[in-house]
Amino acid sequence: MSSVLDASPSAAGPAASSRVLAGKVAFVTGGARGIGAAIVQRLARDGAAVAFTYSSSEAPAQALVAAIEAGGGKALALRADSADAAALTQAIDGAARTLGRLDILVNNAGVAVAGEIDSFALADFDHTINVNVRAVFVATQAAVRHMGQGGAYGRVITIGSTNSDRVPWAGFSVYGMSKAAIVGLTKGLARDLGPRGITVNNVQPGPVNTDMNPADGPLASNMHGMMALNRHAHPDEIAGMVAYLAGPESGMVTGASLLIDGGFAA
Repeated sequence: MSSVLDASPSAAGPAASSRVLAGKVAFVTGGARGIGAAIVQRLARDGAAVAFTYSSSEAPAQALVAAIEAGGGKALALRADSADAAALTQAIDGAARTLGRLDILVNNAGVAVAGEIDSFALADFDHTINVNVRAVFVATQAAVRHMGQGGAYGRVITIGSTNSDRVPWAGFSVYGMSKAAIVGLTKGLARDLGPRGITVNNVQPGPVNTDMNPADGPLASNMHGMMALNRHAHPDEIAGMVAYLAGPESGMVTGASLLIDGGFAA
């Protein structure tokens, strides 16, 4: 299911933004809610046409479409499960055809399954790897086939986690491993794609105020006690770093894993 739409400044957070991405096309996986929705809104507000996927959150996806549409931008909402490599590839290829090109990929979709090692289900292990690691490879492989056309510009940005550096609780070993894998993949892809003018970077948030990890949740105070800044981030703060990496001023930044975690890993 798809919709062509537009972008509303009011939907993209409080700060005004220049249209530094005018003429560019972005694709965001898992863009209907939380951090993903903030990224979609910010990139659209910066002038990009934005395609984004959703798996089961059709109502939030269509609400995001309506909010963006009110502001005059352009976007495309596509149903695709990131664990399904064929569906993800088809969505990226379809978005590139519909929107005419592809310049920016944001690998945002992710899952977090916690469990002790003696009871952690192999199916949960496989699902974590499929979404958090394999889908990043699949999406990047599909996206870079469309990048650099009509100009040497390409940005691949993955939303990792501060837990690639620090896992302070039992039960998060598999999640931490999946995010640590992204660090190595980012470095390698930066080498692979640099000659083509494509940068590859990894944004590593700490606690972010979303419905999956609310700032007033039962674990929030414990998280804040481990941080230099004892609060959750707002999704717009993560989107701001993504917007920088997606924009023209970040052309010499590649292979980097950038913490935005309030000092969680400090």
